[in-house]
Amino acid sequence: MDMQVWRSRLMTGQWFSHLPASFQHSLLAAAKVRRLAAGQRLFQRGDPPCGLYAVLEGAVRVGAVSEQGKEALLSLVEPSHWFGEICLFDGQPRTHDAYGMGDCLLLHVPQTALLKLLDEQPLYWRQLALLMSHKLRLTFINLEQLSLMPAPARLAHRLLMIADGYGETNPPRRVLQLPQEQLASMLSLSRQTTNQILKDLQGQGILGLGYGEIEILDAQRLRALATIQL
Repeated sequence: MDMQVWRSRLMTGQWFSHLPASFQHSLLAAAKVRRLAAGQRLFQRGDPPCGLYAVLEGAVRVGAVSEQGKEALLSLVEPSHWFGEICLFDGQPRTHDAYGMGDCLLLHVPQTALLKLLDEQPLYWRQLALLMSHKLRLTFINLEQLSLMPAPARLAHRLLMIADGYGETNPPRRVLQLPQEQLASMLSLSRQTTNQILKDLQGQGILGLGYGEIEILDAQRLRALATIQL
């Protein structure tokens, strides 16, 4: 498919849409389209740097698995998010595992091509720094909430962040393709606790629950819940 088709899709994301047109063009010129089957690994912790990715269709699960087999899910990367930039800055191995969650389509800018572009146009480093700093800001917010906010408020805030595409999606989505087990892992809560909170919010008419999805029925009340602290 013509790369310009993907350009229009990527323009729905805040980061790519605010890039200089020349950088947008250069990224697309160096990019290749890659498909992942459900559960297929993109990379795992310890792998060498392999470049920058954008999600075009589907979602990528980013997390880690302990020696005991317990998974920590950090995020679900959805269209039109870019990820994988940390290794560009330090050249170190991948910090986490990334797998396709269902069939997905990615745009891949290889590490070598991207570093060559950045050597030629060092001003573009600032744009990648903005991509990374946005995620660092979200990480600090999540760590603070883990310490200070009760479980229902954390859950409400995370649902709103996902609906908002972590600042990338406008307007926010109402329906989230998000299994309860995945949400529980993202919040470091048990599946039982997560299920109970969701059921309570469903009973209040704030959320609607379906198989593998959560619908936000009353964003205003969910937002009010997300601001409650201990």
